[in-house]
Amino acid sequence: MDFSALYKQKLMTPQDAVRGIASGSRIYLGGGAGIPQTLERALVERASELRGVEVVHVLTFAGGNYMAREHAASFRHRALFMGENARAAVREGRADFMPIFLSEIPGLFRDGPLPLDTALIQVSPPDEHGFCSFGIEVGVTKPAAQAAKRVIAEMNVQMPRVLGDSFIHLNKIDTIVETDYPLPIVGMGKFGAVQDRIGQHVAALIPDGATLQLGIGSIPDAVLFHLKGKRDLGIHTELFSDGVIDLVEQGVITNDKKTLHPGKMVAGFLFGSQRLYDFVHDNALIELHPTDYVNDPFIIAQNDNMIAINSALEVDLTGQVCADSVGPNFYSGIGGQVDFVRGAARARGGKPIIALPSTAKDDAISRIVPQLKPGAGVVTSRGDVHYVVTEYGVASLHGKSIRERAQALINIAHPKFRDELAAYARGLHWW
Repeated sequence: MDFSALYKQKLMTPQDAVRGIASGSRIYLGGGAGIPQTLERALVERASELRGVEVVHVLTFAGGNYMAREHAASFRHRALFMGENARAAVREGRADFMPIFLSEIPGLFRDGPLPLDTALIQVSPPDEHGFCSFGIEVGVTKPAAQAAKRVIAEMNVQMPRVLGDSFIHLNKIDTIVETDYPLPIVGMGKFGAVQDRIGQHVAALIPDGATLQLGIGSIPDAVLFHLKGKRDLGIHTELFSDGVIDLVEQGVITNDKKTLHPGKMVAGFLFGSQRLYDFVHDNALIELHPTDYVNDPFIIAQNDNMIAINSALEVDLTGQVCADSVGPNFYSGIGGQVDFVRGAARARGGKPIIALPSTAKDDAISRIVPQLKPGAGVVTSRGDVHYVVTEYGVASLHGKSIRERAQALINIAHPKFRDELAAYARGLHWW
């Protein structure tokens, strides 16, 4: 079937495409590296005409001009996970942070708590059957597009065609805007001695044939570096980046031993360099799915030997994990940490791991703390935590008493803080 006539019928300029967005409406803006930057700019150009438009999304790796102070009356952002470009607006009361498990976000759009008037998305050009790929950001964006009353899509010729449950048909798109620009990129950074030792400790917990969840950053990169001697690893994760490519090419990541989606790397979204985007284009090894599937703990638990690796800002001596705030100041979000911690804990042979440096600010502050900062949020409860890893080793907490937990965590704290932590524990008669 020839879809050219339908395509032309829906084609508009960016300015005309966003003209129907009304004051007081709620819009979804495609997230991650899939943010539709041309549509965002066209929307901000209408700021003087609009009042009280709510912009909903998870973190984005570009844009954010609608959160500028001068546009506060026109747009208000609802952050389902907070990126760097949203922190000032949330801190100053011009935007709202909403704590939510990543696995539950699609249900907000479908089931009523956050109905969407319009979804602004970015997709690849259609194939001969009229299907466009959501490309590198499927997780939250596909459910949003399915739920919104109106869908406005940038068709970027530089968006890779990524496979999986990752397509939308031209019939489901109301307006098309043609674009051609490179996606946001990030390269693998160098990791230091601290991250290297953390990577070694985490890698020692990972058996051959394990399935991994890990994100981007210096600690995941260090873990991947130390997996080169492993065999038949698999990937089931909300996000992956360039670090997996070398391990695929070296035959370390084969996905052959996965008990769910064997032979496939499964994720919700991607962020990396152009090398990553070229690697995933039309690659049958890769499947992206919405987050209510990828992050569902009951789905995750179907992966035998599921290893979930997540980070924290601080961990107290009972095992409580703060990962979304510094005291009362919101920093990021819950994201998928609890989804994967619980899924890995229930998987046969699974291990949920929290990995973090023992200190911050050039060793001035311990990140293993007597108690969380006043106002800090508990993202992962003490009952959910199994392993905590720093550069000083591994604390195994599952099935341990408070006394045993405190001793294990003090042992992996920076030596300069261990006496202070021990004195706190003794003061509470934990030993």
